[in-house]
Amino acid sequence: AASKTQNSGTVATAAALPIDLFGENRVQELVEKSAAGAYASRPVHLIGHLQTNKVRHVVGKASLIHSVDSQKLLFAIHREAQKQGIVQPVLLEVNIAGEVSKSGIALRDLTALAEACEALPGVQVEGLMCIPPKTSCEADQHRAFEALRLAACDLEDRHYSWIHMHHLSMGMSGDFESAILEGSTIIRVGTAIFGPRDYSIR
Repeated sequence: AASKTQNSGTVATAAALPIDLFGENRVQELVEKSAAGAYASRPVHLIGHLQTNKVRHVVGKASLIHSVDSQKLLFAIHREAQKQGIVQPVLLEVNIAGEVSKSGIALRDLTALAEACEALPGVQVEGLMCIPPKTSCEADQHRAFEALRLAACDLEDRHYSWIHMHHLSMGMSGDFESAILEGSTIIRVGTAIFGPRDYSIR
């Protein structure tokens, strides 16, 4: 359940339902709701953009960080994980359509980012994540999700011992059906569970 902008009480109510895990876009919300016990021991993932200066607030709290898109961020996570004596699971975020408005690494640079992980034992790559272009065309949705699946297959075929392709994080409330058909293992559904978000909440 993508619980961005939902207060701790709403999240705690949702935690009583058969929801596997929660995802937060904002570091501050993840920290505050964790401290309030809102997730009721359910895993929580960081699914939004992560700045390097906020890494210390997330490592060890998020069971999976979805939005790793640079060597600088990888190194910051590795360094904090080493301080804590843990290995932090992450996903590499791919900007599947090269949209300027979105974060994520370009497909052409994905292999280099994956190879950089070999020297960073504080992180464990578990798969890939993408936010595709917003469209109601199912064919376009499938093409975007297929591109991420094929990128994961390419990395698997390289047999890197230090990364796994266990997860594809793709699909939200408007396109999760297409994502599932293309092999998604994690869907980030918020509006379909909680209703329209109040973006005045910060």
